[in-house]
Amino acid sequence: MSRFQEETATDEEIAAEAALYAPFTNAVRELVDVTIRTEVEPDEVRAAQVEVEAIVERLRKKQMPGAYGVRFRPDGSRGRNWGNAVMGLRNPIAPPLDVRTDGEGRAWSDFHLGAAYEGPPGLVHGGVISLLLDQVLGHAVSSSGRPGMTGTLTIVYRQGTPLGGLRCEAWVDRREGIKTWGKGRMLNADGEVTAEAEGIFILPKWARNLDRFRAAAEASEAGFDLE
Repeated sequence: MSRFQEETATDEEIAAEAALYAPFTNAVRELVDVTIRTEVEPDEVRAAQVEVEAIVERLRKKQMPGAYGVRFRPDGSRGRNWGNAVMGLRNPIAPPLDVRTDGEGRAWSDFHLGAAYEGPPGLVHGGVISLLLDQVLGHAVSSSGRPGMTGTLTIVYRQGTPLGGLRCEAWVDRREGIKTWGKGRMLNADGEVTAEAEGIFILPKWARNLDRFRAAAEASEAGFDLE
């Protein structure tokens, strides 16, 4: 599948797919968590492995080639990046984030990270923090009026980020030519800043003169809105 694919499904068909796959993906996400934390007897683990292997074989009977990609409406009104590693509706390794924007260059998300995202004991892995900040920064940039691909991303870790309830915030700092500077931060449940980020986002060549692809890029950054 190409990086972007024009959407052909109707609103009703997309809603039906979301209703089907969202709970299924969440069930697999729960499986990931319980795999890490289970303490059942060895025979139970072996029996569960057989069942999981059977499910994998069952689902592999028919599947799309390659990754999910991004499916978009030509007018940019709706975009599906359901395979996204941070917020993909069909990706069980995604937390997932529900990112909100004000339409003027600010984005934020409140979310929960469990055992699957651990680095140091009880803390979020630094690479995961970078991943999440990059995503929310990208939302802030796209909500300011044009898309941007990450050119550089600098993370300053102020303190350990505990697993559990967290908040990520980002905003556009300035623009210069094809570059947009974004800043962001991660906060723990007590509102303390645990990490800060600054990124430079580059307007892609294929988006500079083609409105259709610009809309597609914006839709992919903004994610899928069921409404």
